[in-house]
Amino acid sequence: MTTTLRPAEPLQRDADGTRSRRYQVCVNSRPVGAVHLGTHPVLGDEVARIRDLRIAEPDRRRGRGTVAALAAEEVVRGWGCRRIEAAVPAGAAPALTLATALGYVPVSRLMEKPVGGTPPALPAESRSRPMTEAEFADWSRHRQDAYARERAARGEPEAEAGALVRRGHPAVLPDGAGTAGTTLSVLEHEGTAVGTLWLGEHEGRAFVHDVETDERHRGRGHGRTLMRLAEAQAHAAGHPTIRLNVRADNVPAERLYASLGYRTLVHHLYKELV
Repeated sequence: MTTTLRPAEPLQRDADGTRSRRYQVCVNSRPVGAVHLGTHPVLGDEVARIRDLRIAEPDRRRGRGTVAALAAEEVVRGWGCRRIEAAVPAGAAPALTLATALGYVPVSRLMEKPVGGTPPALPAESRSRPMTEAEFADWSRHRQDAYARERAARGEPEAEAGALVRRGHPAVLPDGAGTAGTTLSVLEHEGTAVGTLWLGEHEGRAFVHDVETDERHRGRGHGRTLMRLAEAQAHAAGHPTIRLNVRADNVPAERLYASLGYRTLVHHLYKELV
């Protein structure tokens, strides 16, 4: 029997500038599932995403998902994509096993924590303040350089990684430190700046986009204090939960978040299309 993808709609141009298309997964023309493919809203048309891939229960465990995933790669190659990303729910162990078998590499995981009724207090010697415009300029360059290095370390050509990040970062913070729904903070300890926090809002939830302790002040508990600050800001904004992404190779951060009560919701993976 032959498993194929059949377009279920014309190629779409979405409001955020991305392309997308839905497909039926068919076995000898019989629909057995669905695939939804799209391009990345920040990193552009060279990066594709599997937005959804599902096989109907009676046809599972017969290799349909494997063939559909491989066919999806061919589709986005035809779009000119050089990389494909997928998000697998934490409870979907078979899907995670399939993705790993197909060569997908873990890049990060999405974690979440409920925001409690009483915001956590910062240590007496620590305080937060808004990031200044001058600090924002330095911080922005630093974050773009660091993210480009992370992508290059995963195998992307350095020049291409840098170009993608520099194109995408301004789209996320179009108005700099004044971007709506964004709070950029500096943590000070005994009057010295020791770390930064970028807290945003996504789909009605607080989201920690970036948290970093200055390298000279690590190992002193400031990372935990920054996360307490994030919770306090989320509580003040009335958000019911707070989320973050943690890199797959950042084991100390993952342990910190787990100790603070965060739980994994989704595994993010990627594959280079050679």
